[in-house]
Amino acid sequence: MKTTFLDFEQSIAELESKIEELQFVQDESSVDISDEIKTLTEKSQQLTKDVYANLSPWQVSQVARHPQRPYTLDYVGALFTDFHELHGDRNFADDQSIITGLARFQNQPCMVIGHQKGRDTKERALRNFGMSRPEGYRKAKRVMRLAEKFKLPVFTFVDTPGAFPGIDAEERNQSEAIGHNLYVQAELEVPIIATIIGEGGSGGALAIAMGDVVLMLQNSTYSVISPEGCASILWKTADKAPEAAEQLGLTAQRLKAIGLIDKIVPEPTGGAHRDYDTMMNNMRKALAESLKTFDGMKVDALLERRHERLMSYGKFKEIEVKS
Repeated sequence: MKTTFLDFEQSIAELESKIEELQFVQDESSVDISDEIKTLTEKSQQLTKDVYANLSPWQVSQVARHPQRPYTLDYVGALFTDFHELHGDRNFADDQSIITGLARFQNQPCMVIGHQKGRDTKERALRNFGMSRPEGYRKAKRVMRLAEKFKLPVFTFVDTPGAFPGIDAEERNQSEAIGHNLYVQAELEVPIIATIIGEGGSGGALAIAMGDVVLMLQNSTYSVISPEGCASILWKTADKAPEAAEQLGLTAQRLKAIGLIDKIVPEPTGGAHRDYDTMMNNMRKALAESLKTFDGMKVDALLERRHERLMSYGKFKEIEVKS
């Protein structure tokens, strides 16, 4: 697949284009220009490292939304075996923006839940761009309870701009569906390992992201609102999105520093979409280490650990202000 370059990657795109041209020339003629190709390739790799070492929060947001970034089904196909998808909320419909199913991770039975955005126009429409309706969250809640019944750990993969804001979703009680999921995740008697793989937008993300361990890919985002939405509210224009991204503190490094996530999963140079194999190996290692945390842990200890974790959010100190 030909790599799609973002606006801030144009210098990298130009180098990559030159490399492709030289490779074509070498393939079509007897001229040996392999040394020049090698030099340009090394230059491109170094330039990519330099660019990605200094990404702004807004640029990280763009990488998190990259159309070639691995989605939930990519991770399922690479990391899990014996995946059997489960459909429907047993109430209204099957929302295909959320994938759920039984699987095995390193031969251990588990439950998988994750957002799926879609690659082409047809699939994006089918998946509603990863924006779930109430039936999607109720499907997720149903399989969480199923995992609890059979004592299976739950792996969730979060990648959504947010819950779908349409009238039909509100008519079917979108906020109630999300709120009920938070309640279920708080009391579920099996481990939940959540990973932000792209966008973690608002309650739409939180509905499947209240994990006992929360992982976050290096170039993903997790925030109460998108930069564009924040800018539209505060400055009445989406043009201020880069400034909003700075203020939202939505990057993995920022969230790790304040204790809202547990671990940052490193991405290949240039983003997860540049090297699927490396990304899958990094993810496999992170998930295995997280799951190992709960080996032999009793239910009471699991719930106490989760309660302490949730109660630790938003700590503050009272200080006495002298007049």
